[in-house]
Amino acid sequence: MKKIKWGVMGTAFICERSTFPGMLQAENCEMYAIAGRSMEKAEQFKEKYGFEKAYGSYEELLTDPEIEAVYIPLPNTMHYEWTIKALKSGKHVLCEKPLAPTEAQAKEMFAAAEENHVYLMEAFAYQHSPYLTAIREEIKNGTIGDIRYMESAYITSDYNKNNIRMRRDTLGGCTYDLGVYNTSLILRTLAEEPTEIRAIASFSEEKIDKFTSVIMEYGDGKKAAFSCGMVLATDLDRHIDRFEIQGTKGSIKGTGFEFNGDGELSYTVTMFDGKEEVKTVSVPQNYRLEVEQLGRCVAGEETPAVTKEFSLANARIIDSILKEIGY
Repeated sequence: MKKIKWGVMGTAFICERSTFPGMLQAENCEMYAIAGRSMEKAEQFKEKYGFEKAYGSYEELLTDPEIEAVYIPLPNTMHYEWTIKALKSGKHVLCEKPLAPTEAQAKEMFAAAEENHVYLMEAFAYQHSPYLTAIREEIKNGTIGDIRYMESAYITSDYNKNNIRMRRDTLGGCTYDLGVYNTSLILRTLAEEPTEIRAIASFSEEKIDKFTSVIMEYGDGKKAAFSCGMVLATDLDRHIDRFEIQGTKGSIKGTGFEFNGDGELSYTVTMFDGKEEVKTVSVPQNYRLEVEQLGRCVAGEETPAVTKEFSLANARIIDSILKEIGY
């Protein structure tokens, strides 16, 4: 199996928590280069995770001809600029969600990928999980009948005010940080965009949405709803992470946004005739699956699982929600 040489632009919290463990497990990934805002920080990560090279700036990393793909975990406000630069440098890009602040910018990013004949994929690690594949198979096979309603919630702790997720100048807020998980899950499950969106939000002193609730309606009468927020008075390991899909025959309840490690996840199928079954799925590290998938794309074996069309549709939904709440 051909190993793809990866460069990582940034030393964000998510790298150590989730992405690097996945990269270390990925069979087709070589952790080749790391760039930080300072050479000192980059060198620390190089030594800790076994990168071959360290760079003190993102520009330097993009000039390295050995690098085939880059991972961008930078703040939301930097995704557009550095993804475009990476694509124009001939690198394939895995960019953290949200891909861009707006659909318009996301379109420009995909256009740059096409012009430079490279892949761009938005990083939704959970979308690669066999857990969700199993649930989609239940729906495809008609286990719960036709879907009529879906709801989800992703609510985490109240971050420190200095955290970039809580700052307006870095496009923080729960819709950009957490809501994108809910919208992407609902979009993937229902396989269509809503015809109407209503949303309300509460804002912090920093003018970012700390809690947002959304109702979405569809042309055939289906409805979906979700809540996201940064309001739990607990530490980062505490969260509400769940979803439910209601059909004409029964329902499926599950979880999984926060699950990063190897292990098992269960979902519950409840039929309206009273039968209930808990089903368990073995789940590898999601970030490993994500990195391996883009690696196969680079090797010419596949196309991205999180497609251009999917990311643009999700961006349109987020655009509508932010407009509705006045962000």
